[in-house]
Amino acid sequence: MALPVMPEISQALRDIAEDYVIMKCRYQSALREVRTKLEILDDEFQMRHSRNPIHHMESRIKSPQSIAQKLKRKGLPLTPQAAMENLNDIAGIRVVCAYLNDTYAIGEMLTGQDDIQLVQTRDYIASPKPNGYRSLHLIVRVPVFLSEGKLLLPVEVQIRTIAMDFWASLEHQLRYKEVTHVPEELNRQLLDAANRIAALDGDMQHIHDQMAVLANRIGDLK
Repeated sequence: MALPVMPEISQALRDIAEDYVIMKCRYQSALREVRTKLEILDDEFQMRHSRNPIHHMESRIKSPQSIAQKLKRKGLPLTPQAAMENLNDIAGIRVVCAYLNDTYAIGEMLTGQDDIQLVQTRDYIASPKPNGYRSLHLIVRVPVFLSEGKLLLPVEVQIRTIAMDFWASLEHQLRYKEVTHVPEELNRQLLDAANRIAALDGDMQHIHDQMAVLANRIGDLK
């Protein structure tokens, strides 16, 4: 037999659920703002350089469970208000680029806009994580205009190459979804794979640069 829920507790749960829906709507708006800016930058780059630096983008809002777990680890109240005041990665967008230099170019173009506030930069490309993970992480604040006024909301932007994204996606699946403990030998193999992928990124960037030089020379001869 189910235990009765006290009216005040039931109302509190409804209030929290309503606050989460409102919070989610706000962060979805922030994601749309950032995504639109990136799409415009990609279109402009294509017009100027005849190619798109962005291969594809993915975005997400943290689930209530993930938000609650992070708040709990920080010793904070499990409320949407506490999440908005203390977490910078509720909204996230992953930008997958064609070439290594494109990751930095996109980051600079995005943060160079006067209505974007750069909060934090973590360059895991120049300084990879111990497991081999590489990506450029930016926390930016973007203005969202609502009926009650303007809000500045943080969005986490992860920018990486196709090769980096391939490794990171499979590494996450292997490490967190398929086994509970990864043996040290497999950790070493994952790190070796990450280093080979980084070398491949460097090779492809070099080939692209040489092709661009060749194309310019041919253009000058016409």
